[in-house]
Amino acid sequence: MKPEDLIPYINVDEYSSTPKYKQLTNAILAAIESGKLLKNSLLPSINELSFSLEMSRDTAEKGYRNLKKLGVVDSVPGKGYFIINTDFSRKLKVCLLFNKLSTHKKIIYDSFTKTLGERAAIDFYIYNNDFALFKKMIVAKRDDYSHFVIIPHFLEGGENAHEIINTIPKEKLVILDKLLPGVTGDYAAAYENFAQDIYAALEQALDRLSHYRTLKIIFPKNSYFPHEILTGFYRFCQQYAFDHKVIHNIKDEEINPGEVYINLMEDDLVMLIERLIAQKLKIGKDVGVISYNETPLKRVILDGITTISTDFSQLGVQAAEFILSGKTEKIEVPFYLNLRKSL
Repeated sequence: MKPEDLIPYINVDEYSSTPKYKQLTNAILAAIESGKLLKNSLLPSINELSFSLEMSRDTAEKGYRNLKKLGVVDSVPGKGYFIINTDFSRKLKVCLLFNKLSTHKKIIYDSFTKTLGERAAIDFYIYNNDFALFKKMIVAKRDDYSHFVIIPHFLEGGENAHEIINTIPKEKLVILDKLLPGVTGDYAAAYENFAQDIYAALEQALDRLSHYRTLKIIFPKNSYFPHEILTGFYRFCQQYAFDHKVIHNIKDEEINPGEVYINLMEDDLVMLIERLIAQKLKIGKDVGVISYNETPLKRVILDGITTISTDFSQLGVQAAEFILSGKTEKIEVPFYLNLRKSL
């Protein structure tokens, strides 16, 4: 078989969020496992791959370098790349279905792929909180993977998500971040306890919160965030006699001294800080700020933003360990308060 005849077996999915060089690696390994590529098969040149698959030369070369690192491919100057090892088997093929792409989801992805290493082929898809797209992906790919790792957050239609998830064999299923009512059977899950997590975090911050009279949480309408967060927020405020309010749009909210603002969305945090600076209110003295989800930037801006956050790295590690061990446990991941000068 000529190198150019191998191109149909080397597919790159434009809809996948998996880096293209990784897709290239996985496609060649899959072609070897299926017997389409044999030992000593000459591979297409970097220029041929770049042209046929519409990827950069650097990406094609990175894919081949990765295969060389795995001991599957070698190269000879003037001749090109060829298969040197077909004696391997990767039984794990994982579909990651995340609701959105963000700094925190990248942390999950990075720790997941690092823990699995090269023991699995991983395809990464984003469904943008769209249930219809989520359902379409599950139906189309249900038989293609050994495992599905799903973060189930939806803007609309999520009330029926359990029905489509229940069509996945439970030994293949790993659910992350949120337990979904209606999903039955023995499956693996690493999840947040949203109501208890915010309650416990605010309770840990009680000493500093006592310097303020009102707690406000910015919870946008049509949000994919679980309403259990509000359940825990209300419970805390009632338990410790704080005035409280749920805000749907920080842009229209009157801001006064003596208030604490809890934000979930990064855009809301930016707008809140801009308004506080414009009103010359001192953050951490006049007004308190608590932000969901830890990031390196929040450690340093304005001398530190107080955060409440799950351990995103642990979510990824735990998902990978479920796949490697075959266990079907349900584990609640840690949730932390990081007190800084904004409170």
